[in-house]
Amino acid sequence: MDASNFGQDLVRALLRDQHPDLADLELRDVNGGWDNQQWRLGDELAVRLPRTERAPALLRTEQTWLPLLAKRLPLPTPTPVRVGQPSNLFEHTWTIASWVEGEPADQMPITRIEAAEVLAEFLSALHQQAPADAPANPTRGIPLAGLKENVDDWFQVIADNVDADAAREVWGKAVAAPAWQGAALWLHGDLHPANVVVRDGRLAGVIDFGEMCAGDPATDLSAAWILLPAGAAKRFFDAYEDVDEATIARARGWAVWRALGLIGIGQNGRLGLPGGKATWEPAGYATLERVLAAS
Repeated sequence: MDASNFGQDLVRALLRDQHPDLADLELRDVNGGWDNQQWRLGDELAVRLPRTERAPALLRTEQTWLPLLAKRLPLPTPTPVRVGQPSNLFEHTWTIASWVEGEPADQMPITRIEAAEVLAEFLSALHQQAPADAPANPTRGIPLAGLKENVDDWFQVIADNVDADAAREVWGKAVAAPAWQGAALWLHGDLHPANVVVRDGRLAGVIDFGEMCAGDPATDLSAAWILLPAGAAKRFFDAYEDVDEATIARARGWAVWRALGLIGIGQNGRLGLPGGKATWEPAGYATLERVLAAS
C-alpha cells in the first residue's frame, strides 16, 4: 500500500468494532512515525496503524516478540497489549500498545552523560542469544559487506562535506574488521533519534521495534555515537563490557551508515520532498561528528 494518513474516525470505528471497552477513551493525534501512524489512547495506551507496504510485517514482528522481551528490559517500551485483526474496516493488522512518555530524540536530543550507562544497561539486557526462529533482517545484524552495493550513492549526500574522506575511511575499516563470530543476539535493529524518547535530557524509553532481529550486536552498539552526547561513547562501552575492538570498529561503520541515511532523509525534509524528515539532518551530522571524533 502507498503511505497513507488515516483519521480519528477510522481509529474510533476500529476500537468500537474490536475493543469496545477502550473505544470511549480520549484519542489524540501524535506527530511523527514512518511506517505506522500513531494516536495516544487515554493516558497509558497508543494505537498504531500501518501505512506503508512493509509496515504490517513490522507490526507482526512486534506483536510476536516484544511482549516476550519487554519483561527483561530496564526501559519502557511500546509493548503490544491488544492486537487488531484485519477486517472490512481496515485490511491489515494493527496494534494497541503501552504509551511511552517523552519526546523523540530528533526533537529533544539526549544531553545527560549518564545516559551512557542507561543505554548500556538496556542493550546488555536485550543482547541475549536469540532462538532459532527469531526474525532475520536483510539490512540489520549482518556483515557490513552485505550493504556495500549502493555505498557510493549513500556517500553522495556528504560529497561536499570536509569529513567525507574520513567517513569513508571509518566505513572501510568497519567492512574489513573481523566478522561477528558469536551467537546471533537479539537486536533492536533501528536505534536512531526518532526511535528513542527523552525526558529532562535523559534517555527515557525505546520505541519502534519493528526491525528487531537476531545478529551482530554491532548494529545496535552504533547507538553510542548515534544517540549519546559527545564524549559518552567510551563511558558507554565501559559500562556495556565484554566488547572487542573488531566489534567497536564495526559499530562505528554502522554509525556512519546510519548518519548518511539520517542526513539524506533530513535533506529531503528540508527541501520539502516526500518522505523527508527535516529534524533528521542535524541528527545525522551530529552522529557523523561524534563517530569521526572517536577515530
